[in-house]
Amino acid sequence: MAAGPSRPQFVLFGSSIVQLSFSNGGWGATLADVYARKADILLRGYYGWNSRRAAQVLDQVFPKNAAVKPALVIVYFGGNDSMGSHSSGLGPHVPLHEYIENMRKIALHLKSLSDTIRIIFLSSPPVNEAKVRQNQSPHLSELVRTNELCKSYSDACVALCKELDIKAIDLYHALQKRDDWMEVCFTDGVHLAEEGSNIVVDEILKVLREAEWKPSLHWKCMPTEFSDDSPHDLVAANGKRTINPSEWGFHRKIQWG
Repeated sequence: MAAGPSRPQFVLFGSSIVQLSFSNGGWGATLADVYARKADILLRGYYGWNSRRAAQVLDQVFPKNAAVKPALVIVYFGGNDSMGSHSSGLGPHVPLHEYIENMRKIALHLKSLSDTIRIIFLSSPPVNEAKVRQNQSPHLSELVRTNELCKSYSDACVALCKELDIKAIDLYHALQKRDDWMEVCFTDGVHLAEEGSNIVVDEILKVLREAEWKPSLHWKCMPTEFSDDSPHDLVAANGKRTINPSEWGFHRKIQWG
């Protein structure tokens, strides 16, 4: 049974950049804070996954007969797909042409869930190649992660979104708008630190603010649950009335637009 009144569901679907999005000041946690009392942020992130594995489980993660359908799905796959292939044939690498078709399959499945579902794809961000090599685990075979590969998969994702009329966020270029992106955006050269996550949040909110979707899914345009005034709210300094705190956000380090 769901807890409380029904809120719109925003599902974050992807690999480790999604699974870890509630860690280290992550973008998923920030969205959950911004959308408090407005939408439920559901985490469906799977460390190490590629688009091939994601496409195989679409009916399990997003069943067509589900009683409640997501209002928004934010999808990220590509970083693992773009890793260099391993001589054994094992590992997460997916050839670019297959990656494109897998992402197409994901998009079309999501679109089939309802006429009102909204979709945003995140493209592959860059990596700090030197830091990736420095943090190489002795338990893993050599990881081949290069910005050349990241860019090719990012560009393909953005092009597919244009073809399918899906909102795309080009993380490869968005992170690099900061001159110090290699130093501040990652925890290990690949996964996002708080500064990198803040860029992701800013880009997502920009899309939601500018999209001509009805109803709007931008947080400032969405109703707040139990927002009515109450005599049980905090009492004002004059002692004659209460102050409704349902929209307060002064605790946030960043005042999001």
